Amino acid sequence: MRHRKSGRKLNRTSAHRKALMRNMVTSLLDHERIETTDAKAKELRGFADRMITLGKRGDLHARRRALRFIKSKEAMHNLFGDLAERYQDRAGGYTRIIKTGFRHGDGAPMALIQLVGAENDPFRTEAAPARRRTTRSAAPKAGATPKKAAATTRRRAPAAAKDAAESPAPRRRTRRAAASEGPKPEGE
Repeated sequence: MRHRKSGRKLNRTSAHRKALMRNMVTSLLDHERIETTDAKAKELRGFADRMITLGKRGDLHARRRALRFIKSKEAMHNLFGDLAERYQDRAGGYTRIIKTGFRHGDGAPMALIQLVGAENDPFRTEAAPARRRTTRSAAPKAGATPKKAAATTRRRAPAAAKDAAESPAPRRRTRRAAASEGPKPEGE
């Protein structure tokens, strides 16, 4: 059984795995997006989130812990400068994984891992306005087909008119109700 053995081995020794993750986190912090295999991207996500959390803390101990893992000074400056400011109000979830297909050579599933809110992020929104809930009117839209217009008016009928049009059906006597009421009168 493989209980309590978290993490992917990625068919590497522990030293090779650690070096791979250090290199990939450094590249991700430098370029803000990298393409790799799906399994490596999923494994990288936790390491990258941990480093960004250290960057948000910003104290000397956090810098030293991050410097033990990250391999370049440029990535360190980016982490404790721009990225720390960008994610100051965000509580986790700093990366996004987008599946891109399969590699031609061996058919391995590939993925793009990127930092959320980067300049080249296709899902980035600039201060999206708060959405208000609106209700649809009962009137059909201009250019709607007659079938759709009829369906819209049926669906949006007022509740009072609906209740007046349909009288409630008489309730059936269930066995339990009949037993609790006693014997059935002769007239029914």
